Amino acid sequence: MATKEKREEIFSSYPIPRAVAALAVPSVLSSLVNVIYNMADTYFVSLMKDTNATAAVSITMPVFLFFVAFGNIFGVGGSAYISRSMGEGNHYKVKKISSFAIFSSIFSGAVILALILIFINPLISALGGQSSEVIDYAYDYLKYIAIGGPAIVVSITASNLIRGEGAAKESMTGMMIGTVTNIVLDPVMILALDMGVGGAAVATVIGNVASVVYYAVYLMRGRSLLSCNPKRFSVRDGIAKNVIPVGIPAAINNVLMSVSNIILNNFMKDYGEAAVAALGVAMKVNMLVVFLQMGIGLGVQPLIGYSFGAKNIKRMKSTIRFTITCTLILGGVLTAIYYCFTDNIINIFNGENDAMVTYYGVKILRGLMLAGPFIGIMFTINFAFQGMGKSVQSLVLSLARQGIVFLPLLVIMDRFIGFDGIVYAQPVADLVCIVMAVLMFLDVTRRFKKKDRQAAAKSAGTADESAALAQSEISESGNVSE
Repeated sequence: MATKEKREEIFSSYPIPRAVAALAVPSVLSSLVNVIYNMADTYFVSLMKDTNATAAVSITMPVFLFFVAFGNIFGVGGSAYISRSMGEGNHYKVKKISSFAIFSSIFSGAVILALILIFINPLISALGGQSSEVIDYAYDYLKYIAIGGPAIVVSITASNLIRGEGAAKESMTGMMIGTVTNIVLDPVMILALDMGVGGAAVATVIGNVASVVYYAVYLMRGRSLLSCNPKRFSVRDGIAKNVIPVGIPAAINNVLMSVSNIILNNFMKDYGEAAVAALGVAMKVNMLVVFLQMGIGLGVQPLIGYSFGAKNIKRMKSTIRFTITCTLILGGVLTAIYYCFTDNIINIFNGENDAMVTYYGVKILRGLMLAGPFIGIMFTINFAFQGMGKSVQSLVLSLARQGIVFLPLLVIMDRFIGFDGIVYAQPVADLVCIVMAVLMFLDVTRRFKKKDRQAAAKSAGTADESAALAQSEISESGNVSE
């Protein structure tokens, strides 16, 4: 386990490719684990050979994303503020930030738990549940996910906070423990114990509890700058003010993913349960491309935040450029693989070998992959904005991708193109948002240059004044001598 000083060296003195690798590789592996973890439920449920069960897992995915959203409010927001505070050399504040984030996430998870259990039936209807079979399966899944909600939120929060101090390997280890636990338990709960869809939810919850236990042990061993001591909890000193506004855009991205999935399910249900099931499979498979590129950007966010806090803008910009190059390479390779083996990939999760699930799934996945090579550009820039504390720019991008750009496109394209319009609305929205992200980043860097010029001019002016004052003093001294 790296020492506190060794972790800070990654931010301050490692060459950029080495620093990005040290932070991004564990983050990418964590994202990969997260995707496998989501796919595992779908795969083992598909072994029940019931399209209704697969459809139920698909329509309930937005609820899981909602828990992730609250984890990101305190996790991503806390991580960004922690790395900036480390760059400023303020280690005492790091402890207060982490304590605030952890205990706020516990409270948020408990509130969501209560709301889901109270409104579970209307929630299932809103998610797109139609047939009685799908509704029954969805009910079984949601009741267990709700009970485990606080553990899910805390797990996401702690993972981000630990990554924010540079302990990317420890953050990854906690997620891997949870995912391996979930994958091992899935066939036991779903098939061996005959718990069906509810068993998938129980396995997910136990996996998140295992992650939380690991993170708690890590924090209490005293080798971290972070703290989970309730005595350090505080909303003052700019803690809540700097954590929540930066975390909200990250959370909004997850909430809007949930909302857009709900809306997509409702649009798609006109084409039958096979289309709904295919949409869920394609979306989860596409998560591999999205989450891996997101993982690269998320991994380097602490490095960007630290460089910004230390006022090392040159290192920050070089990090962003190198990261974007990495996402383009990874996105291009994955897109090529997906296009070559689309049928095979979809049929891994098509337990009944339903020809319509394959037909719809191939069309949806290939449509979603249109933005595959480039989506990492937007994620990298958005995480850079969060690392710099630029909450407004991050919020605009988060609202645009699955909200103010995507939803109007979905309605318009569905009306004029039908099924294909539903499929292509997301990749078109992604491409629009990539252009927006680049333009916004260029505007921010232009402002940096303007500030640098103003500071240089002010410094030059101060130097001229000092020289003039010194010359005046010399002249006055000469006059006195005479």
